[in-house]
Amino acid sequence: MLENKIAIVTGGLQGMGLSIAEELTRQGAKVAVGSRQGDNQHASKAALKAVGDNGMVAALNVQSSESVEEFVQKVRDTIGTPNIIVNAAGVSVHQTISGHSDSDWESVIDTNLSGPFRVIRACIDDMKKNKWGRIVNIASTAARTAAETHAAYCASKAGLVGMTKAIAIEGGPFGITCIAISPSWVETDMLRGSAQIQAQKAGRTIEEEISLMAKSNPQNRIIQSSEIAALTAFCCSNAAAGLTMEDIQVNAGALW
Repeated sequence: MLENKIAIVTGGLQGMGLSIAEELTRQGAKVAVGSRQGDNQHASKAALKAVGDNGMVAALNVQSSESVEEFVQKVRDTIGTPNIIVNAAGVSVHQTISGHSDSDWESVIDTNLSGPFRVIRACIDDMKKNKWGRIVNIASTAARTAAETHAAYCASKAGLVGMTKAIAIEGGPFGITCIAISPSWVETDMLRGSAQIQAQKAGRTIEEEISLMAKSNPQNRIIQSSEIAALTAFCCSNAAAGLTMEDIQVNAGALW
C-alpha cells in the first residue's frame, strides 16, 4: 500500500493516466494529476473524482520547464513533496518520415521524452534527500518494434527507455527506482484515434480495425488501462524496491 506517499501523474485526465491516478489513490497515495486542461473543471471532472479530497488536479504543460516547476511547487504547497512520478502524458502523429514536419516531430519528442525529463528533474533532488523515490515512465512496445508511420513516436519512446535506465543508475544509491512500462495497444482514446486513421486508409470501420489490432497478439484482445494501473502501483510500492532499470513489456504476447 502507498499511504503517506505523494504521487504526480502526468496526462491523468483520461486513458492510462486516469486509471493510474485512480489506482494509486485507492492504494492510499495522495495524487496530483497534471494536464494541459487541468484547470478546466469540466475536463477534469473524472480526475477530480479519481483522486478525491486528498489529491489535486492542476494545469501542466510538460513542454514548458516553467509550467513544470510551477506545477511541482503547487504540489509541494498543496499535498506534500512528491516521491512518486508517473509520466503518462503522450502524443503521436501518423506520418511517413518525409511527411513529418519539424513541428510534428518536435511536439512528439518534446512531450514524450523531454516532458518526462523535465518532471523528473524537478523532483529527483527531493527524492535523493529523502532517500526514497519511485519513477515510472509509460513507454511503448514501439520503443523496440518500429512502424513506418510512427517514426517520431518510436524515437521518443526508445529515448524514454534509455533515459529510464540512466536515471535508475543515478537513483540507485538513494533508494530511487526508475522503470519503464511498455504496453502494446491499450483501450484508450489514443487507440481509437489510431484505429480511425488506419480504418479510413483501409476502407474498414473503426470496430473492424480494433478487432484486427486485437488479433495481432496471441491473446486476441486489447490491453486494458486497469492492467497498466495495477502494474504501475506495484512498481511504486516497497515490494518493488529491487525492480529498477527495466523495460516491462505488457504486450499480450505480441511484438507491437
